[in-house]
Amino acid sequence: MSSSPITKVYTALDIGSSKVSALIAGRNEEGNLVALGTGQHASEGVKRGYVTDVERTEHAVRNAVEQAERMAGINVEQIWVGCTSGGLVSRITTVETELHGERIEQDDIDYLLGHGRDAIEPDGRMVLHAEPALYTLDGQAKVKEPKGLHADRLGVDIHVVLADGAPVRNIDMCVRAAHLDVRAVVAAPIACGLACLSEEERELGVALVELGAAVTNISLYAGGMLVGLHSIPYGASDMTDAIASAFGIRRNEAERLKCFYGSAIASPADHREMIPIKRSVDGIVGSKQDEEGGSDDRIARAELVSVIVQQLDYLLSEVSTGLKQLGFAGPRGKMVVLTGGGAELKGIADYAQGVFGQTVRIGAPIKMQGLPEAHSGPAFSTLAGLVRYADQNPRDIRLMLPQKQVVHGYSGLAAFRRLWQTLKEEY
Repeated sequence: MSSSPITKVYTALDIGSSKVSALIAGRNEEGNLVALGTGQHASEGVKRGYVTDVERTEHAVRNAVEQAERMAGINVEQIWVGCTSGGLVSRITTVETELHGERIEQDDIDYLLGHGRDAIEPDGRMVLHAEPALYTLDGQAKVKEPKGLHADRLGVDIHVVLADGAPVRNIDMCVRAAHLDVRAVVAAPIACGLACLSEEERELGVALVELGAAVTNISLYAGGMLVGLHSIPYGASDMTDAIASAFGIRRNEAERLKCFYGSAIASPADHREMIPIKRSVDGIVGSKQDEEGGSDDRIARAELVSVIVQQLDYLLSEVSTGLKQLGFAGPRGKMVVLTGGGAELKGIADYAQGVFGQTVRIGAPIKMQGLPEAHSGPAFSTLAGLVRYADQNPRDIRLMLPQKQVVHGYSGLAAFRRLWQTLKEEY
């Protein structure tokens, strides 16, 4: 841990289908993020990203956060929560205003963003994010900070992420039941992008594929912002279930086999290598006899790899279809980054590269001081990204004053300029 004093503390919570994990981090006086405490608990009340048991989810949240608090030596109240469910949808809303060649002032930017907020059409869904991305000058030049420049027309691209309201409210309810104040619910793909992608990658164009336990999210970045989202209700736990079913073993035994012996790439030696497995005594997984102890057996590693590859073929074919639907093909499709717990499977990057025909790499969180090795892999990308999101605190136009208040808040110079322009046009 850094000796520099901590000036601000953030708490992140990732509620997944296999685990609920928490991270408490702080920004020190040197401007670096430092991990202070982590916690984790099995997620038994969440299925495919949706809360199905409030009490179990609340219990998991409470335990994960308490573990992190004990390690950090502090108590937290506010928390940033990741969201993978709710049919996430990404849109870009573009608005413009006339300036007639005048110098752009902050009032002009606020006026434009106010119109952008009013132009958002949620279509009955909940707005998770509404953030200005890039500004346009006369419909051409794209800039991040237009203040002080001159233009006839000032426009802005607003990145909007929508979600079904009920699943998000259920997550919020479970967290608040654990006596925690939800500062923001953040779309997991946005958090993952902050954790795993460089600014240059987001600018040039990249597809981020988060292979979660039960949900796979595909997010497409271009021009420095998220421009497309696609979700697949299938993930790494489905591979585990397939292994358990194929060999008549319990899920935890199947998960162990997948982690220690599993691979996406078959080799000739797999037929000779025998691996031990623990089968159910009576052939019924989860029965009383099975609980008391199963029989030891051995299978060729090639059998295990065959089951994994079969499931992986299905998943990656769905991902490939999703990438094409998002327009990530041809010259635009340069790089694919795999993250999430499923990305820890041995050889998956090489296998996916053969399927997609594009460069593929594994995305892990950008190094954070004090973060334990066990929490620094792809499976914890969303968690690390939530902390970075909280630290950056991106501007959300939903938090702006109502449009009429923005207009009334114009400086005298800006108001006079607009009045003079109106008089010239009418007389």
